Amino acid sequence: MTLLRIGVDIGGTKIEALALDAAGREVFRKRIPTPRGDYEATVAAVVSLVAEAGAGTVGVGIPGALSRATGRVKNANSTWLIGRSLKEDLERALKREIRLENDANCFALSEAVDGAGQGARVVFGAILGTGVGGGIVVDGRVLTGPNAIAGEWGHNPLPLPSEADLPLPPCYCGRLGCIETYLSGPGLARDHQQITGARLTPEEIVALGGESLRRYEERLARALATVINLLDPDVIVLGGGMSNVERLYGEVPRLWGPHVFSDRVTTRLARHAHGDSSGVRGAAWLWPSTR
Repeated sequence: MTLLRIGVDIGGTKIEALALDAAGREVFRKRIPTPRGDYEATVAAVVSLVAEAGAGTVGVGIPGALSRATGRVKNANSTWLIGRSLKEDLERALKREIRLENDANCFALSEAVDGAGQGARVVFGAILGTGVGGGIVVDGRVLTGPNAIAGEWGHNPLPLPSEADLPLPPCYCGRLGCIETYLSGPGLARDHQQITGARLTPEEIVALGGESLRRYEERLARALATVINLLDPDVIVLGGGMSNVERLYGEVPRLWGPHVFSDRVTTRLARHAHGDSSGVRGAAWLWPSTR
């Protein structure tokens, strides 16, 4: 019997599972609402979805990471997972080994394997949604690092803050001026309201196409220039709601040049190929081969 690659993405509002066959074709997919605030129900939901998907390897993406010190979940905006031994609990319930990774890492892996970054040696995946995250894939493998924070781009300070970026906005992580506070969807809405007094959704601000969107593009260019200076990726793939703003792909590379320490920038900026399915697909690809 050919084993499947099963991926599960635990999100704040939904848990999604899919199964890929040996050729990477999707053979199963199901979404259910996340039992918010209920850890035991979350574990039970994952177990039920995996059982329904079939026999195979299991990868799980979460909005956080496992602490290298304790093995427990840290940095999760789905706060009921924090401090829990999620990997151990799932393995005990499923009676098999699983691989568990940050959801932004799963996004980057999916796009590197068979998405917008396919064929590239170094891929940086940036999620611009309710939060801002990042993931790094080198030669088809997720880079996590000894502290399990590789790619945590959103919680670095916005580079070179100007008067227009002040005062530095507070972030839920306890710091000031994090990239996430500017480049998330809520960050764009906050910035627009601060300047204009108008309370609009990110979609409405994008439709206006005015100064608020131009400030967003310039900040995104500065923030990604730092990624290029440090990592020099072949391609940067954008995901999350703000990645659907088509003009970013022309404007941001035009703006990042002065901030990159090179006479020429060949890094490609690309829109995701798999949409909001990239996370769950990447979770499945955490196992490079089925056994």
